[in-house]
Amino acid sequence: MHRFANPAKFMSLADKILPWLAAVSIVFLIFGLAEALFISPPDYQQGDSVRIMYVHVPSAWMSMMIYMIIAASSASFLIWRHPLADIAARASAPLGAGFTLITLITGSLWGKPMWGTWWEWDARLTSVLILFFMYIGYIALSDSYAGQERGKKICAIMALVGVVNIPVIRFSVEWWNTLHQPASVIRSGGIAIASEMLIPLFSMGFAFTMIYLILLLLRIKTMLLQQKIRRFRQL
Repeated sequence: MHRFANPAKFMSLADKILPWLAAVSIVFLIFGLAEALFISPPDYQQGDSVRIMYVHVPSAWMSMMIYMIIAASSASFLIWRHPLADIAARASAPLGAGFTLITLITGSLWGKPMWGTWWEWDARLTSVLILFFMYIGYIALSDSYAGQERGKKICAIMALVGVVNIPVIRFSVEWWNTLHQPASVIRSGGIAIASEMLIPLFSMGFAFTMIYLILLLLRIKTMLLQQKIRRFRQL
């Protein structure tokens, strides 16, 4: 990965793969939405309200995955001093916050007809809300120490400490009694969702992943250009 630390090489690679990522994301997004809205069957208990799942669940996956990417990038920055690691972490944070916000909003919309309430302070919902605040805190801290080496280290340490919340989110429905339903895809007993629902769910998850990668590359490119402009101004 160190050979991509050179901004020119990274820019060249990003320009080559961005069109392919865009094409793949469009295909999977259209396929996933068509399957989710028109082909997949309604749930026998939840009816058509279950279709919120095709946005809510992939967003939840992304919110946790992006935070793990931030933590891994932070560790790479602290241990190996990779030049792009800190930039990748800071570029990912607003994207992770966005996916987490979508998770909270869609979860609330889904919870009202299912639970009779927009919000409940149970373990899963509360831990996801904490994740959202962690993203906001990381972004605020990163902006307040913009360009400072000491600030980069503080942000990296904060990201690593926050990793403890990820297993809490993942296993909260197993550790405590909550309103939130237990895991249906990643579980010891195997997948508990019909293939008619699983296919659009995975399609939307893959599309969201591609969208994240596209926005991440664009944000890294922008941050590298801003870094270059600041250096020219200091000359």
